[in-house]
Amino acid sequence: MASEKKSNKNTKNAVVKQTDPEQRQKALAAALAQIEKQFGKGSIMKLGQTENLDIEAVSTGSIGLDMALGIGGLPMGRIVEIFGPESSGKTTLTLSTVAQAQKTGKTCAFIDAEHALDPVYAQKLGVNTDDLLISQPDNGEQALEICDALVRSGAVDVIIVDSVAALTPKAEIEGDMGDSHMGLQARLMSQALRKLTANIKTTNCLVIFINQIRMKIGVMFGNPETTTGGNALKFYSSVRLDIRRSGVVKDGDNIIGSETKVKVVKNKVAPPFREVNFDIMYGEGIARINELLILAEKQGFIKKSGAWFSYEGEKIGQGKNNAIKWLAEHPEITTKIEAELRELFMKNPNSILAPSPKKGKKSKGKDVEEAEEIEEVEEFEDDAEELDADTDDFNEDEEEL
Repeated sequence: MASEKKSNKNTKNAVVKQTDPEQRQKALAAALAQIEKQFGKGSIMKLGQTENLDIEAVSTGSIGLDMALGIGGLPMGRIVEIFGPESSGKTTLTLSTVAQAQKTGKTCAFIDAEHALDPVYAQKLGVNTDDLLISQPDNGEQALEICDALVRSGAVDVIIVDSVAALTPKAEIEGDMGDSHMGLQARLMSQALRKLTANIKTTNCLVIFINQIRMKIGVMFGNPETTTGGNALKFYSSVRLDIRRSGVVKDGDNIIGSETKVKVVKNKVAPPFREVNFDIMYGEGIARINELLILAEKQGFIKKSGAWFSYEGEKIGQGKNNAIKWLAEHPEITTKIEAELRELFMKNPNSILAPSPKKGKKSKGKDVEEAEEIEEVEEFEDDAEELDADTDDFNEDEEEL
């Protein structure tokens, strides 16, 4: 009797390959119903059945960077990493993103692990410090627990963690100065990201990690630079931005800003490896109107004749500075031009952000190279014959003397 029950149980749990199309559909419907009953409605569905396939984005404050990201900004419900050398504009870019998010009514939080956030500077960049949530945790575990709690709440839209390098594990803080803690921070980040990822997607929260770069020791070939916190953040990030200072902006002899280059080194929501340049003015942030003027002139929305700039047939200023001043005084025109640029980009991304040409020596055909070699040999032989003739003339003159 017991053997019969065991046989019936094995028959019930046996996996059978369905070949009949009608039976396959019934089996699939039963499996989907069981999954939804066990894990909740929406736990599995067809990709095309999702309510909104478009990814919501938050502007970075740079029009060119928004276009380089492919969706008009940084993606909501994803993890983003911004890394670069010191004083390259990492915190400025994130604060600019916070300011743009607050303009659309989003709630933002700033986890200041470096304990270096300047509220006065944040206000100058347009951040509403009265509404900005800020935390200055004591250790890395506390910082990531706070981040996880904010994400789980579902009430925070943008979270900044500044920075990964400052997320010091508790064991390292409580230990002595010379103690070795191999891979402790990397394990901490890996564990935290495993917990955060699903909740970030569910609550549609944007989490931006600022990171620093370090140099690998003993690297002979390739790029010696790497980021802190292990490799987990590289994998979990949907977007990775490499930001660097490429030059300075001067007013006479005074340095008033820095030229900045940002490269999208990873992008899961649009084509990667796009580069964009913009200026960051000290005490003001991203020179948004300057960038707008350059892009609008490139696309023909603003015409330039000599030193004069004109918009829709009306002269707006002589020289770049006067044109920027006029645009700053007419925000409705600025908003209109920006909307036209974004609309044009969405229709044809390559129209505004053309890939930069690769620099390098062009390869020549084999026949061309052989012809050039023959020509060089003939020129060398001609020079040798002329030298021999000059030598003979010199010898004859010497004999006559």
